[in-house]
Amino acid sequence: MVGWLASPCRGALRCLCLLSVLLLVDVSTRPANHSAARERITNRDENEILPPDHLNGVKMEMDGHLNKEFHQEVFLGKARDEFDEDSEPRRSRRKLMVIFSKVDVNADRRISAKEMQHWIMEKTAEHFQEAVRENKLHFRSVDPDGDGRVSWDEYRVKFLASKGHNEREVAERIKNNEDLKVDEETQEVLENLKDRWYQADNPPSDLLLTEDEFLSFLHPEHSRGMLQFMVKEIVRDLDQDGDKRLSLPEFISLPVGTVENQQAQDIDDNWVKDRKREFEELIDANHDGIVTPEELEEYMDPMNEYNALNEAKQMIAIADENQNHHLEPEEILKYSEFFTGSKLVDYARSVHEEF
Repeated sequence: MVGWLASPCRGALRCLCLLSVLLLVDVSTRPANHSAARERITNRDENEILPPDHLNGVKMEMDGHLNKEFHQEVFLGKARDEFDEDSEPRRSRRKLMVIFSKVDVNADRRISAKEMQHWIMEKTAEHFQEAVRENKLHFRSVDPDGDGRVSWDEYRVKFLASKGHNEREVAERIKNNEDLKVDEETQEVLENLKDRWYQADNPPSDLLLTEDEFLSFLHPEHSRGMLQFMVKEIVRDLDQDGDKRLSLPEFISLPVGTVENQQAQDIDDNWVKDRKREFEELIDANHDGIVTPEELEEYMDPMNEYNALNEAKQMIAIADENQNHHLEPEEILKYSEFFTGSKLVDYARSVHEEF
């Protein structure tokens, strides 16, 4: 699903995605679970130069869904790939305790909210740096003459070539101002990409993107202006009454689909519960029951230190069984699935061994 597609096209793509889920897991068509987000990105063609659907370390997806892997992304950073369901539990516990020790700056065997906040900001910066490195590669692929600027036409050629079109033929047609002979869906994608291209092009607008501007085009979280554009798109998609703000009913509204079994109903219930909690506790800053674009922007800004502190407190509260407002080794091992996505068994018995 791509957040920048126009509504009719987006609806069609969502239906296709939902049908795929139904065929794979035999549950009702509900896109609330984004556990496959990283897999989708990993499977993208190496020549793919579309803006990614999923942004690591950002709380909301491009299509307005909550990022279900956010806590793992900001806690594990680049180490996340080391924790999978098939990994050896003892080795995973040891890795988790190594991370615990790094977060625990004062070595008192407890993680405070401030320590967790600092760690979240550090891991978010890692995701930023990774995006910058990837952007350099993508930029070179669309800047064949190496002049440090990419025109919209150059990008169009590379984009259509990545979709299977003949690069030389496309370039010739663009040069001669001829019809590109693409299907309606691809044409609609191009039109929306061009809107995004304009947004990333800092004034004075010339439709030529530098490497930094191309980074904003691919990763809106790197630019205040592009982050605002992303927020505008999300509000447009979820806003049902046209007031350019989001009420709770609009934010928790279920995607189109029918409940076919109890498992699907449970997914629906979790969708509503998770989004209601996020709306009331984190996004609606003044608690007036309405989320403005400004509030959503602050919520989605990955480098917002105040948000990082709130996230740190929330993450600690999830596992803080003794209610001392700190995270301890036994607690992080017991709630390892929340922090790593994997269950690490025998947490109580092994905590002293690993430490």
